[in-house]
Amino acid sequence: MGTIDPIQAERAGNLWTSFSRKFAPVAKATRLSTPELTFDQVGGLASPKDELLTFACAATSPDVYGRWGTFPPSGLLLIGGRGTGKKLLAEALASQTETGFLLVQVPRLVMETLRHGGKVGELVEEWSQTLEELPPTTVFFDELEFYQAHELGSQRDDLPVGPVMDFLLDLVDRTVAAQDILTLGSTSYPDTLRPAFLSHQRFERVVEVTPIFPGDIVAALEIHAASASQRAGRPLFEDVDWNEAVRPYGEHTAAEWTRILHGVLRRKARCEAAGEPTAPITTADLLEEASRVQGTKRRLSYGQGNYI
Repeated sequence: MGTIDPIQAERAGNLWTSFSRKFAPVAKATRLSTPELTFDQVGGLASPKDELLTFACAATSPDVYGRWGTFPPSGLLLIGGRGTGKKLLAEALASQTETGFLLVQVPRLVMETLRHGGKVGELVEEWSQTLEELPPTTVFFDELEFYQAHELGSQRDDLPVGPVMDFLLDLVDRTVAAQDILTLGSTSYPDTLRPAFLSHQRFERVVEVTPIFPGDIVAALEIHAASASQRAGRPLFEDVDWNEAVRPYGEHTAAEWTRILHGVLRRKARCEAAGEPTAPITTADLLEEASRVQGTKRRLSYGQGNYI
């Protein structure tokens, strides 16, 4: 795997910036970036990784499908709870295929489009034109089940679902139809996802992203711990038994465990700044932080977020 041509990356950035300046919803709800995360940096999740590596052939070895009498799927839909790694996998796919990564935050795009009104037809047309002009890109529609999304605060039964669906389906269709574009979507609410998204011309392949407990959680933590030590330029952990730390707290997601790990690191940093004695991180440190987070979650109705 190589790297994205910086000239192409700059051109893509200029194209998307020019487009988003015309439409406030696009500017506020999308982000085009050059991905750096690789599949090796995503802990566990062997089965969904295999699915995405298969999909990567659509960009890296497109002829291979024909040699087996088939064709690449129109798009992949990643399903799984919040914090299970769906967006990380999408970023890793973009890195694997040496493409740009366009994140589309669907709930925010919906709300901003409704708030600003008008120009929807013009937005959709220029969306198509811009995608056709972009260098190869991975487009990730994050949280297609927009009206239940956590980002909206609660389920929004007041949204005009019909017109919104027409708008989103049009965007998806035009994205799938564009040349040199890999299309992915995600939802944390597969049970209520509208069937129209699952058309064979849209997200025809469904990939479940559910970390295996505790192995996948441990694998992710080991990667993050190694990265932290590398950034610090010194060992930060002392004989941590990751399985012992993780097993009592099966309700924490992979994303929450990452925040737990960084919570411990930040506590150590605060102690050092205050002139207090510090020592490498131990299993007990992780268990203490995990317990504190568990107590905080019980006080929060939605069970997600940053912890005080």
